[in-house]
Amino acid sequence: MRLPDTVIFDLDGTLVDSAPDLTGALNHTMRTIGLPEIGESEVRHMVGHGARALIQKAVTAAGTTLDDATFDAAFVTFLDYYADHIADGTTAFPNVIETLTLLSDNGVKLGVCTNKPQRLTELLLDSLGMSHWFGAILGADAVTEKKPHAGHLTAAVDRMGGDLRRTVMVGDSQTDVDTARNAGTPVVAVSFGYSTVPAADLLADVLIDDFSELPEALAALVATRI
Repeated sequence: MRLPDTVIFDLDGTLVDSAPDLTGALNHTMRTIGLPEIGESEVRHMVGHGARALIQKAVTAAGTTLDDATFDAAFVTFLDYYADHIADGTTAFPNVIETLTLLSDNGVKLGVCTNKPQRLTELLLDSLGMSHWFGAILGADAVTEKKPHAGHLTAAVDRMGGDLRRTVMVGDSQTDVDTARNAGTPVVAVSFGYSTVPAADLLADVLIDDFSELPEALAALVATRI
């Protein structure tokens, strides 16, 4: 089976189910600033634009606003707590490791392109023993403009010496689909992630329900799009 030269993955909601630990950090922050906690099922649909956006969505859901100083302090609280508990409950989704192994063994260059801060991205992947799979790991603050800007994806491809013309993006959200479209690459969406809309409505080139389906999806894109 012919596979792409390069595959770039989103992180949260695509490779890993980090909602338990993101929820824990968010609710610790909400308690600190005297606001009600948010259920994990709600948090799953708030993730994808970075920690500041996550906190802002939670504050808005609580029906209030924060002044700049309080918000900045809440952001630091979140980051500190999350760093200390980053892999308490986070796990790779089923068949992720097996699929990464298959792709790597077949010479595919693998990278991560996420709106999570670089420090936390590296800490999470290191904690899960997953960093070695990826030739490029680029968080939101490792690039000039983050997803959905095309430059975030192209920077990851360039870092690995990949071929953008033979690259596929894999993600779970509208942000990921828009990033791929902006970069001119095909995109595979997963149905089990944190999208705010039904995954089918993202209009990705291919939708998969399990990571074990990814190699076949990639081969189909190579045959028809690349």
